Amino acid sequence: MEVAKDKVVSIDYTLTGDQGNVLDTSNGKPPLEYLHGSNNIIPGLESALEGKTQGDQVNVTIQPENGYGQHDPKLVQVVQRKAFQGAPTIAPGMQFQGNTPQGPRIITVTKVEGENITIDANHPLAGMTLNFDVKVVGVRDATAEELAHGHSHGAGGQHH
Repeated sequence: MEVAKDKVVSIDYTLTGDQGNVLDTSNGKPPLEYLHGSNNIIPGLESALEGKTQGDQVNVTIQPENGYGQHDPKLVQVVQRKAFQGAPTIAPGMQFQGNTPQGPRIITVTKVEGENITIDANHPLAGMTLNFDVKVVGVRDATAEELAHGHSHGAGGQHH
């Protein structure tokens, strides 16, 4: 069965940056499973997997515009510490979920200067060229429920 729209695809992958450093991997974990054609993975990787079958190996380099986008300086801003009510300490590297006009986003604290906290709402991999080494582990038809929900429910269409 080929990877195509509305198929549930399972992949093993390793993601590296330009220097060869591992940024993410499924090594030691179950394969990543997603609903193809539903924007569940970055566009460049989804395109590279189109038409592949179980057992296929794919090595692809994805530019930022087909990955997590370019780094947008407008998404970096300084906010007051009081915006973090309930967080006893704030330190660089901490991540929070924030609600934005584009929906929920992960916000990373990049600098703390007294009451001024610099935050970055860019995806941590924005602006980066991504190198994927992927093996297609499985391809199956999506269930009606998965299609209705727009994502995979795990092996055998498990409920969430």
